[in-house]
Amino acid sequence: MSDITKAREALVARILEGNGTASQTQRRAAFNNTGFPEPVQTLVEKVCKGANTITDEDFAAVRASGLSEDQIFEITVCAAIGQAARQYEAAFAALDAALEKA
Repeated sequence: MSDITKAREALVARILEGNGTASQTQRRAAFNNTGFPEPVQTLVEKVCKGANTITDEDFAAVRASGLSEDQIFEITVCAAIGQAARQYEAAFAALDAALEKA
C-alpha cells in the first residue's frame, strides 16, 4: 500500500471515528451526504455540490437547529472530505477503465 493511500485512510478514519463534538453517526452521514434533516442536509449538499453557494444564512439556519459551532465545522469538513473521496475514487475508476481499453 502506498504512503498516500495510508495517509488517506488515516484521514478518513480520524474524521469519522476520532474524538469530536459531532457524533460519529453525524460525521458519517455528512461524509456520505445522506441522512440529515433540514436545514443541515442543505448545508451538506451545498458543501458537496456547490460550496460557492453557501451563505451566512445557511450557517445561521444550522445553528438555529441546535448544532454548535464545533459540530457545524466537523460536519462541514466531513462533507467536504467525503465528496473529495468520491471524486478521487471516480477518477481512479475512470483511469482503470481507460487503461483496460488501451
